[in-house]
Amino acid sequence: MGWFSFIILGLIAGAIAKLILPGKQGGGWIATLILGLIGAMIGGWIAGLVGVADAYTSFWSIGAWLWAIGGAIVVLLIWGFITKGRARA
Repeated sequence: MGWFSFIILGLIAGAIAKLILPGKQGGGWIATLILGLIGAMIGGWIAGLVGVADAYTSFWSIGAWLWAIGGAIVVLLIWGFITKGRARA
């Protein structure tokens, strides 16, 4: 998969993860999309660790989408725990 399609995958995965997670997470949509991109990278890294790195061979691969969305959910949950106690201005 090329870099451009990987970036698009991560941005969409971040939006889907935001829709899946209940409640309010800290940060707006821009932060969510960036965290989704980071989550897609982490999802790909974890897929490589467990031996299914071939899931990222195609943009339309269901494995790529599942790992990217899963990674984005994990990153959004961690971000939610980090920003939970912060007061908003």
